[in-house]
Amino acid sequence: MNSWFDGLLDWFTAHPVAAGAVVFLIALSDALILVGAIVPALPLLIGVGVLIGLGQLSGPYAVACAALGAFVGDGVSFWVGRRWGSQLRGHWPFSRYPQLLERGERLFRRDSVKAIFVARYVGPIRPFVPAVAGMLHMPLRRYLPASAAAALSWAVLFLLPGWALGQAYDAVAAVAGRLLIVLALLLLVLALIWAVVLYSYRWFAAHADALLARALAWSRAHPVLGRHSVAIFDPNRRETVPLALLAAVLLVLAWVLFGFLALVVGHGQPLALDLWLFELMHSLRNPLADRPLAALAAIGDAQVLTPATLAVLGYLAWRRRWLAAGHWLAAIAFGLALTAWLGAVIDIPKPPTVASGFGFPSIAVTMTTIIFGFFAVLIARELPGRDRAWPYLVAGAVVAVIGFARVYLGAHWLSDVVGGTLLGVVWLLILGVAYRRRSARSMWVKPLGWMFYGVFALAALWHGPRAVDRMLSQFEAPISSASQPLDAWWNETWRLLPATRNEFDDKQRWPLDVQLAGPLQPLVRRLQADGWRLQPQAGWERALRLLDAGVPPQQHPVLPATLDTRAESLLMLKPGPRPDQQYALRLWATPLLLQPNQTPLWIGGAQTLRHQSLFGLIGIWRPLADADASLDVVRAGAGDLPQALSPHPATGLPVLRLRTDQGVLAPEPQRVMPVRPPSSPPSP
Repeated sequence: MNSWFDGLLDWFTAHPVAAGAVVFLIALSDALILVGAIVPALPLLIGVGVLIGLGQLSGPYAVACAALGAFVGDGVSFWVGRRWGSQLRGHWPFSRYPQLLERGERLFRRDSVKAIFVARYVGPIRPFVPAVAGMLHMPLRRYLPASAAAALSWAVLFLLPGWALGQAYDAVAAVAGRLLIVLALLLLVLALIWAVVLYSYRWFAAHADALLARALAWSRAHPVLGRHSVAIFDPNRRETVPLALLAAVLLVLAWVLFGFLALVVGHGQPLALDLWLFELMHSLRNPLADRPLAALAAIGDAQVLTPATLAVLGYLAWRRRWLAAGHWLAAIAFGLALTAWLGAVIDIPKPPTVASGFGFPSIAVTMTTIIFGFFAVLIARELPGRDRAWPYLVAGAVVAVIGFARVYLGAHWLSDVVGGTLLGVVWLLILGVAYRRRSARSMWVKPLGWMFYGVFALAALWHGPRAVDRMLSQFEAPISSASQPLDAWWNETWRLLPATRNEFDDKQRWPLDVQLAGPLQPLVRRLQADGWRLQPQAGWERALRLLDAGVPPQQHPVLPATLDTRAESLLMLKPGPRPDQQYALRLWATPLLLQPNQTPLWIGGAQTLRHQSLFGLIGIWRPLADADASLDVVRAGAGDLPQALSPHPATGLPVLRLRTDQGVLAPEPQRVMPVRPPSSPPSP
């Protein structure tokens, strides 16, 4: 990935005109009728924006190319619509999916000029509204100005996020790579669950009548099966179609669940996919993602689900809906009993980050699936038309978020989450079929829905932030320590420690030019006496202060950095020679303990930071390439602590060694540094 990314940057730098052609083609493809429905323009243009922010591509030139591509693509779609008109409805895919044109036509008939602008930002209808404008013979004098303005605004807004990210890359390189991947994976999981639930529901809803008729006709040929099927699925009942839908899904998922249980139990240990995903998520851990995802993982706890469950039970009892209340209690009680039994009989090694109390299947995921899923079964049939899918979509999204957060933290294997979801879905479908078969009374679900989702949201907002520290400490990966003699480190083995902090981009390697043996406090006291100050780790609350462009630069926090997925143990700052500059010292704990006194060893680096305002909205501190000045300031601030400065054999960069332990070695004579840091140090 590093070599590919560097090669891409070099190509864009060497071929700026051709790079503009690539941007033009991306925007053109996104706007073409049919083609635009499958081209992922947003992530591609965000990537182009990152290249602009990194200085590899001219911003105005890229905006002009993107706007021109969008304008030309819309013009081609407009011409296709005008040339073939309503004949398009008779050709694939419009003959099979007429809604592709119908959505754009409904929007266009409300307000034609407004539709041109709205369609530019709505992916599903973007390539079709210009074709509809051509089909309905919109005058060119009205279409062209609206299309040009929409294309230009779209180009700016779609390039802007990546542009800002590229501008801030140096400052957020410590966490940006991992944070963006985590967010992208979460959004991908949500989009996948959303699509599966929505389109599965719509497909079954559209074909349930035909499938039910065919199934009943086939079953009548069998004297026993036909008698039971007709008794259960009476075609004259209003509930027959959704009942058949639930039964069909139940049959399929029951087979999937049993097959999955056989696979997990028969394997006897985590699956290869479990291990791979655990390693991936562990490598993506970073401070800015840890706390929000820990809060999201906690919303599956009993402290959140219980108030919402009791609120529904109380409402059903107050309305004397005893059948619904009984099924609601049965859903929860049997779900708890079943997960407890499976957890006791299925013994699979837990992730290394879990001490005890978590296993197969995930109780939090299973109970969230049952509670939200059965609540969807309770209220969905009372909703009008297409709105009936919404409770199932909400259930899928909540379960997906909790499952993703717990896999990210290392609380569960992926198979724990998948098994819990399948188990919950199978049980709620069994209960749903039983409830729908017996219940015929309507229910006023609007107050019930507001109460359930409202109580859940309030309980989540109350419990989630309070559970963060417990979650993070509970699933903190243990550090395997090693030991070596202190004298050996001081004289020789310091050269074996990494010299740079490697990130996703080779050019963003920060030097690890400070090594400290001993406790941190003696160094902190000396640096504070020299004008340095401690900065607590900047979580999301402090990071949001970056958006306040009106405060002085010194009040904007410095974002945290990670080394091997762990945030720095120490971050100290000192004002620089200019108001927009300051020095930084970051230190991380290492797994090494120096003998004979179990002395801890820390590794880190000194930086010179410069404050930069992005678009006048966000203030960030960017590290400068030259770290010599900051390292000199750290040396001076360390005062009388034993120290030595030597070039690292892998890079030629100077490395400062310090000691704060009780046993003091005579300081090594200072060497005149014959080697200056190269502009692009080689990999260690």
